[in-house]
Amino acid sequence: MFDGKNAHIQEHLNGTGNMVLPFRRKGSGSDDDDPLDQDIEDIMNEADGLGDEHELAQDAPTEAAPEEDDIDFSEKMAKSARTVIDVCMDLRRGENILIVCDPTTTEIGQALHDAASIRSDRVLLIVMPKGRHHGEEPPAPVANLMRQQQVVIAPTRYSLTHTRAVRQAIKDGSRVATMPGMTVEMFTEGGMTADFNIIKKNIGEMNAQLRRKRIVNVKSETGTNVTFEVNWREWKLDDNGICNRPRMVTNLPAGKIFTLPREGTMNGTIVIDGSWDSNLVDEPVMLQIENGLVVDVKGGTAAAQIRQTFGEAAKRLKSKDQENVWTIAEFGFGMNPNARLSGNVLEDEKRLGTAYFSIGDNTTLGGTAAVGIQISGVLKSPSVWLDETVLFENGSFIVR
Repeated sequence: MFDGKNAHIQEHLNGTGNMVLPFRRKGSGSDDDDPLDQDIEDIMNEADGLGDEHELAQDAPTEAAPEEDDIDFSEKMAKSARTVIDVCMDLRRGENILIVCDPTTTEIGQALHDAASIRSDRVLLIVMPKGRHHGEEPPAPVANLMRQQQVVIAPTRYSLTHTRAVRQAIKDGSRVATMPGMTVEMFTEGGMTADFNIIKKNIGEMNAQLRRKRIVNVKSETGTNVTFEVNWREWKLDDNGICNRPRMVTNLPAGKIFTLPREGTMNGTIVIDGSWDSNLVDEPVMLQIENGLVVDVKGGTAAAQIRQTFGEAAKRLKSKDQENVWTIAEFGFGMNPNARLSGNVLEDEKRLGTAYFSIGDNTTLGGTAAVGIQISGVLKSPSVWLDETVLFENGSFIVR
């Protein structure tokens, strides 16, 4: 599969142990000027320090034979990786697949690579430098590679979901699974252990309850009371973990139903009492909403973090667009019975019976707030009405 022109890459890769050889695409250019080779070199130059870490690891003493716990852990990693590759992405033989990770997720990336290699010999694992915030664009070489694949899986510390790179890859026909904030523990326990075919069935059956409902009201015992409009045709029912067709995108672990709140219609109070971004909140955070925008944030250390994070994001925008970072961009509720409320929003917002609101970029749902950042807060046990119908009360489903 690989020819002698990639020998220089082989030497580098043998030294780092963090990347695998790239596949050669059909119809590529001349051997003297292969853009894919240059992309690999560029990425390797950006990923500072990976080789040094490996050299240190090589100097470590040889470990004893793996114990039973180590074997059990390896089996769990392999099982979750097979679920992603075989069930969620339904990787076909010969498909091009790119796995994008960073130094915090290399172990997960390697497990996915191993599972994918059973089905396809056209697998590329890239370790890119860790980003600085959600929605930050990946390095240009990574973005270019994403556009060339049938399948892209991105377990990274910060989310790539709301990036131009992912949007362009989807437009060009890729199917994409992002796994922001994924840890080894999350990868092997909780929401990732669910039966995603059953979740797909349960989510599909919710369509009848959402049909023709226009007004959403969310309340909670901690003080949430917010009302907004939705277009019932725009509820997203495809975050079920099954991402097997071109131009599909999902988060993993999956299991939620969500939509775009109609811009300018949301008013009231949201109290985040579960988690914000990657942490359980130390005390509830109150968001005051007027005409679809957050106008005040109070409560706990998370409130200060929210003000700082979105304030910094606003400074990167033109003055006329700065207030758009405070857009309530998304509303959804969890449908994954195995998911836990553990302080990582990737899994928290999928937990059956929770609800969440996202602040920031809403363009992937058809909105106009192109602000390059989106972060979610989770409500532990809300009550949700669709028009006059109670969907669930204090975290327990009434209609199923």
